[in-house]
Amino acid sequence: MRVIAGEFKGHPILAVPNQKTRPTTDKVKEALFQMIGPFFDGGLALDLFAGSGNLGIEAMSRGMEHVTFVDHQYHAIQTIKHNIQSLNLQSRSEVYRNDAFRAIKAAGKRNKVYNYIFLDPPYRKASFDKLLSALSEHGVLEDRCIVVCEHASEEQLPDSFESYTMLRQEDYGSLTQITIYRFDK
Repeated sequence: MRVIAGEFKGHPILAVPNQKTRPTTDKVKEALFQMIGPFFDGGLALDLFAGSGNLGIEAMSRGMEHVTFVDHQYHAIQTIKHNIQSLNLQSRSEVYRNDAFRAIKAAGKRNKVYNYIFLDPPYRKASFDKLLSALSEHGVLEDRCIVVCEHASEEQLPDSFESYTMLRQEDYGSLTQITIYRFDK
């Protein structure tokens, strides 16, 4: 894996050294950022189920001001920290080893509000309905926040959900689908 565009273009990103994490491919990552960016003028992002930190690091390379990384796996957290340190991004990031729902609740208690949310849980292992509900319930979404959901192609997400409106949905091969929502307060 590597950073595709921006300030850190071409820099390698280490993958998590186990089979519990499925990294977003460069092809899917490039398509995703073409849909939501491709570059940013600041902003705050939350990378839940961060794995190696691939999506959040790409966002920072493309101009995102600050990213909070969350994963519950020890090896993922160590990999994120290594990748952030290798690019000297410590001052623009926070890394937490936590369950996604606890992390959302903690962010709400700290009055953290994000412009972009990346949700890339293990396929078929997390409820997007519950995740989206928790994000809005705990008040961590800025108005018009973009929420990116990477999921298995056979898992169909709704066109709208609570205060979320689907902006786009794309298939990548037979396994991966990206669904992008906008949150309106």
